[in-house]
Amino acid sequence: MGRRRLHGDETAAALLETAEQIVEREGVDALTVRRVADGAGTTTRAVYSVYGSKEGLLVELGRRAFEYLQAELEARPETPDAAADLVEAGVNVFRRLAIEHPALLRIGIQWGDLPSPELAMGFRADARAALGSLRDRVARLETAGALGGRSVPDATREFHALCEGLAGMELRGLLPDGEEERVWRDALTTLVRGFATPRQAGAA
Repeated sequence: MGRRRLHGDETAAALLETAEQIVEREGVDALTVRRVADGAGTTTRAVYSVYGSKEGLLVELGRRAFEYLQAELEARPETPDAAADLVEAGVNVFRRLAIEHPALLRIGIQWGDLPSPELAMGFRADARAALGSLRDRVARLETAGALGGRSVPDATREFHALCEGLAGMELRGLLPDGEEERVWRDALTTLVRGFATPRQAGAA
């Protein structure tokens, strides 16, 4: 944190915003310390001082993805309808991350743009915190008796997996044009309503 104070939060934010834009437009291979510094109107020394390296920038972008998810999940209001709230969280939080910050999705959630999977260790704690916020939303279904005997962790994983799959399909243009939100909403509603169906004996 001392490094960041040396150059200021505004510089740190500008560097990270520039890095995200480069990755979004041209991919990770185009990301260099020099390009980030030039794009943010500062020096390479600032990049090294604040983030340490190109890899440090990528870790911070991964952290940014999960910080976004956690903040947005926790900011959403709760209504008496826990199932509808969970669907809205998927559509208005996870989908927004995918369409407004696709580089963060690829780096933090899918790891597709990481040159080394080991870099994901740098934002594991942030991933767990964001998953905890999602788990809290799913736990409301358990309280309402709407998980059909499933565990909260199982239901959370299934919900997360569907969101990630829908995001990948939308970014590849595989959802009907102009109907992307409807597809998300229908798929998530079907899944969440299905949670209430009692699990058959012997089901994994």
